[in-house]
Amino acid sequence: MRGARPSFIYRLSIRLAQQALPFAARFDKKVARGLEARRGVTARLAAWARAHREPSRPLLWVHASSVGEGLQAKPVLEAVRAEVPQWQLAYTFFSPSAERLARTLPVDIADYLPLDRPAEVSAALDALKPAALVFSKLDVWPELTLAAAQRGVRLGLISATVAPHSSRLRWPARGWAEPAYRALERIGAISAEDGRRLEQLGARPGAIEVTGDTRYDSVAERAERFDQTRDPFAKLAIVPAGTFTIVAGSTWPADEAVVLPAFADLLAQVPAARLILAPHEPNPDHLAGIMQRARAAGLPRPVRLSQVDHQPSTPVIVVDRVGILADLYGLAAVAFVGGGHHRAGLHSVLEPAVFGVPLAVGPHWHMSRDAGLLIERGGAVALGTDGRHALHSQWLVWHHDPAARAKAGAAGKRLVREGRGAAERTTRLVQRLVKDGGG
Repeated sequence: MRGARPSFIYRLSIRLAQQALPFAARFDKKVARGLEARRGVTARLAAWARAHREPSRPLLWVHASSVGEGLQAKPVLEAVRAEVPQWQLAYTFFSPSAERLARTLPVDIADYLPLDRPAEVSAALDALKPAALVFSKLDVWPELTLAAAQRGVRLGLISATVAPHSSRLRWPARGWAEPAYRALERIGAISAEDGRRLEQLGARPGAIEVTGDTRYDSVAERAERFDQTRDPFAKLAIVPAGTFTIVAGSTWPADEAVVLPAFADLLAQVPAARLILAPHEPNPDHLAGIMQRARAAGLPRPVRLSQVDHQPSTPVIVVDRVGILADLYGLAAVAFVGGGHHRAGLHSVLEPAVFGVPLAVGPHWHMSRDAGLLIERGGAVALGTDGRHALHSQWLVWHHDPAARAKAGAAGKRLVREGRGAAERTTRLVQRLVKDGGG
């Protein structure tokens, strides 16, 4: 693979995408943030290297595209830092949503991934001089991967998963990425089925082993650390006996168009019901839209989490901060996980499941392996396109039948427990990768 290069069509596509980004940034704040933050990234990496890179110490470079992939990498980075403190660790990400997570990781340098162009890739590799480059989940950038292979950098992929209907399995993405997947030397797949689909992408069978999904360890460890006595959880936990708390997490407007009317129906029959709604992006426009949709559904005016101290008995609380959703599920009787009525993808269903909280998802859940397993085991229910009445009915069942609710919750908790151990197996894979390269 040391002679392989990305195709002309791939390079042309990246060049056109780079030229289109400034125009797209005018209409998308997330794109604008990524464009601005990525400016000067190779210079920042070079400056860090001049000040801190020690060539005698092997450097492990881990790339995780967004928050979900970052959470898969997190327990591995933590274990490597603890077990091999002499290694240097670099972490890159692509999405602006991962900035906050990146600041919490035990790494020596964290920054945006440069665009997948020859000059930027070469500058990043010159600066970091990694012994190994490991991607999390699936995003394997061809320019970076093949350039690293030419330099003798060891290449890996962890918590690897490919949805059965992924567009990556089809042209043109499959053709563009095939040489990069073939260059990978160690791949930790979530399941045997994922391993077979990775072979379709070009991965060599001998490079693949099943190590599981490190997110199971990550969510379990976070749940074990959950402290209900600290704010804002303490004030949310003070409720009258019999309160039926629903946490709807990482919702988009399309999800809220179902959740809010369904909750209005429920509240008319169960006055002790309470909805804690955590939107995926709690920006002013999104929060204003929630207020309008709640009013249209006939609900009492929602109160923002930051104002709960002044109005503690409200039935609808809107979370206006980020970073606490995974812990909020610890207060729930039942949950709704957002993204299933939106094309951006389903949020983590493991976060409520680890607390033994049964959950509902919208119809676009099929790209989530975890959702499929939970539905199969009875820990989750999937709604149809028009899910208002089905969601209301399911909430009524779980409210009136605590035994059914507990059984569904136990199924989810058991699934998470069975998935633990992946972080340890994946850490061993990464350590072998670096040591095979002489680190």
